[in-house]
Amino acid sequence: MITPEKTAFLFPGQASQVVGMGKDFAETYPVARAVFAQADAILGLPFSHMMFEGPEAELDDTYNTQPAVYICSVAILRVLWQERPLFVPAGAAGHSLGELTALTAAGALTFEDGLPLVRERARLMRAAGEQHSGAMAAILGAELSDVEKLCAAAAEKTSKPLVIANDNCPGQIAISGDSAALDAALEMAKEFGIKKYIRLPVSVATHSPLMAPAEADFTKRVQATAFSLPAFPVYANVSVQPLTTVDAIRTELEMQLTRPVRWREIIEAMIANGVEMFIEVGSKTVLTGLMRRIDKEKTTVNLDSVAAFSAFLQQNT
Repeated sequence: MITPEKTAFLFPGQASQVVGMGKDFAETYPVARAVFAQADAILGLPFSHMMFEGPEAELDDTYNTQPAVYICSVAILRVLWQERPLFVPAGAAGHSLGELTALTAAGALTFEDGLPLVRERARLMRAAGEQHSGAMAAILGAELSDVEKLCAAAAEKTSKPLVIANDNCPGQIAISGDSAALDAALEMAKEFGIKKYIRLPVSVATHSPLMAPAEADFTKRVQATAFSLPAFPVYANVSVQPLTTVDAIRTELEMQLTRPVRWREIIEAMIANGVEMFIEVGSKTVLTGLMRRIDKEKTTVNLDSVAAFSAFLQQNT
């Protein structure tokens, strides 16, 4: 039987989108269907149709991906709380964009305010990428300190920025920055004991200095958005600490675009605070996969489909 006091919610970010996301929840649960309808009304277009039917290329556009992932997670969460209304987790965290979903789950941000904020975040990040396209790569099987040294060496060689974007789990670190700097880093990788890497199919260098053009306008939007104190701890991407005040929430979101996602440390902090079970609320199983690399002894559940959700309910009646 699940113990809420020892359970945390995890909310995915980009890379968890897929055509058809959330469709089975909308068809099965009126409360989920209402979330998609509300999203369509807020955005002023049949956005859910694109989520359910595609085309894939349109869904994969950052401008659409971010709101789609946010909407889907909120819809599934509403279903979970309809079926288990007294379920209050020990904490929550979201990967990059998912941090806004975690804040919504904790009651610090309403869906009505959150969705326009997510849409604007996506617009500004896409515009920053168009202004200065960058590149990203996943470094596999390497130590964090070696990857940090590699980024510093490549940045010095090219006089262009290259930084760690995501410390996802042991053996998986994403780097992000200028294309020339990334090329130099991959050419020098073996010198730093790094043997395996995968160049990512993106042109937006997220969580790097190349996102700085988006920062000022996003800060204005964050300052104009209403926030409340979270009902349970939300662990921050930038500081790894639980966000306990409205000022801390705003500071975190304002810094998040150009700072790394310290995901491995977030999960380790939750475990240190007594969390034994992690529930990923959203499409696909990206965070569940990372969780198994961080601590395979902990229980992980992904609620990415009605079938998975039904199995979860049956196991925890």
